[in-house]
Order: sequence, then C-alpha cells, then structure tokens
Amino acid sequence: MSRVIRANEVAARAKLAQLTQEHRDLDAAIDAMVATGNPDPLALSRLKKRKLQLKDEITEIRNGLLPDIIA
Repeated sequence: MSRVIRANEVAARAKLAQLTQEHRDLDAAIDAMVATGNPDPLALSRLKKRKLQLKDEITEIRNGLLPDIIA
C-alpha cells in the first residue's frame, strides 16, 4: 500500500472518529433539550438537521473505507 493511500486512510479514519463523536454529542444535546419538557422547536430542528448531515458524512466516509468487492 502506498504511503499516500495509507495517509488518506488515516485521515479518513480520524475524520470519521471526529464526526462520530460530534454525532453522539448532538444526540446527547437533543435528549437533554427534550428532557427539559419545553424545547425550542427551531433549535431542536437545527440540531436534528445537523445530526442527519453528520450521519450522511459518516456513511460516505465508511463507504470510502470499505474495499471494493466484486462478487
């Protein structure tokens, strides 16, 4: 494996870890907001939208890290 490919994989895995942590943090923030009993609908909507964006980015990176297997 070339160094460039290896460096790209390491960078992708680091970005994946960062995005996954941010996704977990948003999940906790959403849960805390809902637990207050009277969450701000606009703020809650923005957090949920960002969480979905993160999920899409995480999926894209994971798909890029998986080897192409031709059956």
